[in-house]
Amino acid sequence: MKIKYFSLLLILILPLGLYAQIKLIKKISTKLLSNDTTRHNSFLPVPVFGYSQEAGLQLGIAGIYSFYTDINNLNNKASTLFTNLIYSTKGQNRISLKTDIWSKNNSYHIIGDIRLAQTAFDFFGLGNSTKFIDADKLLLRQTRFGADVEKEFFKNLYLGLGAEFDKQKIKDVIPGGIFTSKTESDKTGGEALFLKLTQLYDSRNNSIYPDKGYYVRTRFGIAPDFFGGNNFTGNHIDVDFRLFKKMGKNLILGINANFEALNYTKNVEAFYFMPQLGGDQMMRGYYIGRLRGQNLLASQAELRYRIVPRLGIVGFMGTGMVYQNSELALRNLKPNYGVGARFFFDLEKALSLRLDYGIGEKPEGEKRISGFYISLGEAF
Repeated sequence: MKIKYFSLLLILILPLGLYAQIKLIKKISTKLLSNDTTRHNSFLPVPVFGYSQEAGLQLGIAGIYSFYTDINNLNNKASTLFTNLIYSTKGQNRISLKTDIWSKNNSYHIIGDIRLAQTAFDFFGLGNSTKFIDADKLLLRQTRFGADVEKEFFKNLYLGLGAEFDKQKIKDVIPGGIFTSKTESDKTGGEALFLKLTQLYDSRNNSIYPDKGYYVRTRFGIAPDFFGGNNFTGNHIDVDFRLFKKMGKNLILGINANFEALNYTKNVEAFYFMPQLGGDQMMRGYYIGRLRGQNLLASQAELRYRIVPRLGIVGFMGTGMVYQNSELALRNLKPNYGVGARFFFDLEKALSLRLDYGIGEKPEGEKRISGFYISLGEAF
């Protein structure tokens, strides 16, 4: 009798559950395909589907809240809150929250980052000429949280303060590889608290999909010896330059250049904090961390063409390298080029799903470096 009642209950509940799911899918698809281009605040929960050579297939759920602190001010830039819960087939799992907030009249700019992650990744050694055959599997557990607050002192020019705590624990999954030869000082990871000074010049007409203006952000962080032992102490500087120019009715040129430097004040290299070349933003096609060093220098140019309001294509090319202090040599720059497609799911803010295929150099004795990416938002 209980089985009959249970079966009857299932017969009654399943259609209701299916109906609820259909309503949710219809609601999301209506938002994704809306032709509304008026200024509005929006929240969109979306299933996450992505791919990169570092993480493999990525599945999860994300929430994107995009809003204006002053919806009636046409010059007020769009703010975003982005949170996600990601599982990947290559062991890169994370929970994160990122914020990019512009106050009324763009007087203040606030950036926040909270991340809990477990990442399995390949370590190839340090330097600009590592070998694929040396790949050594490591497991990283990371806890990071930080925030920058910047105030506008002159038109488009912001100065600010920030702090970032980063703790990384590392385990050698398969002992005996190239990682075994590293010094003991940073083999198990470490932690640091960076106290930062920031500067931002931002004249872009749109913070998500601009077609004119400049963006120059500099951050200088000092990590005092708060934690002692084999933890990192020293400083880190990074510079992010971007230029956007409208070349035609639906054609935009974007130029991006990055510089990073890590300097340590005691005998702890802290390779886990070193700049890494590659990934889905700069030098697409290179496995992120394939090239890792004390300093990073890279640049790229991208042509973005909007075929119709909902779809776009891009072509990009760039170059970059990593190097140790006093070892800068422009002949060591690596090539990068590729193509991509865009699907714009929010026409007013130009939020997009991005598909990119990047190609790099052909190392001696290896096949040509390349990678495919599916992600949200523009590369820069």
